[in-house]
Amino acid sequence: MIVDTGPLYAALDRSDENHSICRSLLEITPEPLIVPSPVLVEVNQLIRRRMHTGIFLHLLDDIRIGQFRVTDLIGEDYQRVREICSRYADADIGFVDAAVLAVVERFNEPKLATLDHRHFGLLRPRHVDALHLLPD
Repeated sequence: MIVDTGPLYAALDRSDENHSICRSLLEITPEPLIVPSPVLVEVNQLIRRRMHTGIFLHLLDDIRIGQFRVTDLIGEDYQRVREICSRYADADIGFVDAAVLAVVERFNEPKLATLDHRHFGLLRPRHVDALHLLPD
């Protein structure tokens, strides 16, 4: 399952209103949890503003031991990111959301862990009619 910024951050921040549901989602999902590398930048920024950097260090430890798999963008992803940003320019779709969708498409994944249902509900992936957004 591909993991966007919202659920990853919420699972780390006990004061976040979505903490319990996101933590449960990430803990009980039997499949690998794949984090597009641009998501880590957003999560780091949120943690630095709202919590302490030790939380991000714990996330890096989780990545190191394999709880999350980070995937970098590849050449063709950047072309797709450009297409998405251009097509949805009026909808305020930024680089990270476009990168997440490009990775979702590359992995042919029909679902996405995200709290951003507004943006990802609007985006139309190439491989399915619409993404199944989790948590519901």
